[in-house]
Amino acid sequence: MSKIPAARDEPGTDAAESSEAPGSSGGESAPVPESARPGPPSGDVARTGSDMAVTAVGAPTSPAVTEPGIEVSADSPVADSGIAQPIGAGVVTALVGFTSSFAVVLSGLSAVGATHAQAASGLLALCVTQAVGMILLSYRYRMPITLAWSTPGAALLASTGAVSGGWAAAVGAFALTGVLVVITGLWQRLGNLVAAIPVEIAQAMLAGVLIPLCLAPVAAVHTSPGVVVPVIVVWLVLQRFAKRWAVIAAFVTAVIGAGISIVAQHRSLDLSAMAPSVELTLPQWNWQAMLGVAIPLYIVTMASQNIPGTAVMRSFDYRVPWRAAMTVTGIGTVLGAPAGGHAINLAAISAALSAAPAAHPDPKRRWIAAVTAGCAYLLLALGSAALVTFIAAAPEGTLETVAGLALLATLAAALAGALRPERHREAGVVTFLIAASGVGFLGVGAAFWALIAGLVVRRVLDYRD
Repeated sequence: MSKIPAARDEPGTDAAESSEAPGSSGGESAPVPESARPGPPSGDVARTGSDMAVTAVGAPTSPAVTEPGIEVSADSPVADSGIAQPIGAGVVTALVGFTSSFAVVLSGLSAVGATHAQAASGLLALCVTQAVGMILLSYRYRMPITLAWSTPGAALLASTGAVSGGWAAAVGAFALTGVLVVITGLWQRLGNLVAAIPVEIAQAMLAGVLIPLCLAPVAAVHTSPGVVVPVIVVWLVLQRFAKRWAVIAAFVTAVIGAGISIVAQHRSLDLSAMAPSVELTLPQWNWQAMLGVAIPLYIVTMASQNIPGTAVMRSFDYRVPWRAAMTVTGIGTVLGAPAGGHAINLAAISAALSAAPAAHPDPKRRWIAAVTAGCAYLLLALGSAALVTFIAAAPEGTLETVAGLALLATLAAALAGALRPERHREAGVVTFLIAASGVGFLGVGAAFWALIAGLVVRRVLDYRD
């Protein structure tokens, strides 16, 4: 196994704060390959896999770096480039991140008991907490640290359905997830425990909870063909010619189709509900919600978002300050939970939009893109209530279609990760089937039992060899 070269130093990064949990390459919710599956950091050293050691970031160096091994002097035209380019990249980052997965968030929050107002409040809370978090981290460390809401976590909520204890218990589970994320950044043993979960089990659980959401467009074709079919066609065409914009184009098509349908059927919109508002809920805790929601939500957020997110940043020679990132995202999750936000974390796909050379030739100025993305999310937060109000009046299946299309790539990656190791394929299949069944026991959702069953089957079948 080849070693990952140590990343170049970035300005404004303290060695004591830059311990990083390494990850794997992947999308916004990509699986973590065994070859790149890490343990959490110890002290100032982060490890990826069993034999790839990298050191923490130290003091800033004088030259700017455009690509690994390419240096730019301080008086270079590249170093003097303006800020229009990173600002544009930041706006695109926010638009792609928001429009490509907000439908999944709304579906997930509604499934665990949120009203339309509470779901809108949750979307607003997620936008605000991740915006503030990425602005603080990016400005402090002068690197494009992009945050996102947990899309696989929202998909998990959608498959979990009603929680014992209702919406208040779900909110309590969200807060507990944030606490676990903070502890992961500060306490190595919890991170070791998460890293010990086999990748095929974690990805099989994720694939199982995604199946119902990805089947939703099929059912929607029957219920609302006039709106849904054009959405699917546009998505397919853009998948062929401009993949990055496929989900955004599908969303725009859905908005146009839903708008025409609302006007044609003379439906009215509640204009008073379009004003942004925060619906606070006092968290409640019960063991069913903790086991059935908090633990699976924490696992998929760490395995499918935070760890791949650090790997994406490493691919652009950035070292994410692990402790600071986990503390900020964990606290942000706790603060956003009473308002309905389920979890925020490091971004992966949208992180590449701000961290790549397209954001700015000089990597020391790409942090401006992440700060801009944060500001854009604050503006998008203002429209969350209006968006939810509009979707509530849209034809049946519109939201579910956009959400299902947005998750197809994630499902494909999760299935590939679950079935890749032939030796443990049966354990992955068992995990997948139980998670996809949606059947819970003792008030605890299927995702938790899928995880337990998969680990047991994997352990038992290990003895046959």
